[in-house]
Amino acid sequence: MAVRFNLIGPFEIVTADGTTHRPSTPKVCQTLALLLTRPGEVVTTDTLVRELWGQRPPRSALTTLPTYVHHARRLLAAAEPAASALLATRSPGYVIQAAADDIDTAVFERLVDHGRQDLRTGHPHRATRHLQQALALRRGPALSNIPTGDILTGRAARLEELHLRALELRIEAEARLGRQRESIPELRLLVHDYPLNEWFHGQLISALRHAGRRAEALQAYGALERLLHAELGLDPSPEIRRIRDELLADRPLTPAHGA
Repeated sequence: MAVRFNLIGPFEIVTADGTTHRPSTPKVCQTLALLLTRPGEVVTTDTLVRELWGQRPPRSALTTLPTYVHHARRLLAAAEPAASALLATRSPGYVIQAAADDIDTAVFERLVDHGRQDLRTGHPHRATRHLQQALALRRGPALSNIPTGDILTGRAARLEELHLRALELRIEAEARLGRQRESIPELRLLVHDYPLNEWFHGQLISALRHAGRRAEALQAYGALERLLHAELGLDPSPEIRRIRDELLADRPLTPAHGA
């Protein structure tokens, strides 16, 4: 039996032959997705009820939940007959006995952790490889095709933060390999997509300076300064102002702080 579960993007079940199933039963998918965020762990009935119905569940919640679990097993069986056995009842709730390697979120977190460790121990080539593999798993915002309650919304937000961290680590690894010039197009896109992320702006300014594009680096600083003033009434961080001062004084580059 080989079934994979994708949560980073639309919720999907992928069988061994590569067939992708996108179930369309919201509450059933929500139940299964919550269990998949904690593979091998018992998720209590109370936790599932809170995810599915919030702080004010209907009186029928405790009798309705087993019905959703039953349909979740049928959904798994429709993809792969033996897969229904993955979802088991364990007091005081339920557990999905899927391998971490078969769940994209678990693989993603492991690869990001490897990349972080590689960078910390001075292996930027290896870090870049692990982080590129992690980022390639993203197909869009987590669980984008199913409803999410408070718990899954929190898990999805954590994945978005981890995605940003993976981007930062990968850009830092590329910088350590002397690839600042190659990073400029991506950094321009990132400062557009995440306009209030000063770290991305700082990396763009530094990359432009490394590439000998001093005027463009100053323009990038000016754009950040105007944005922060307009949106938050703030100045750029001391570190980014330091880069600006070095640009104006044309002093030697100061090594950037790690992500």
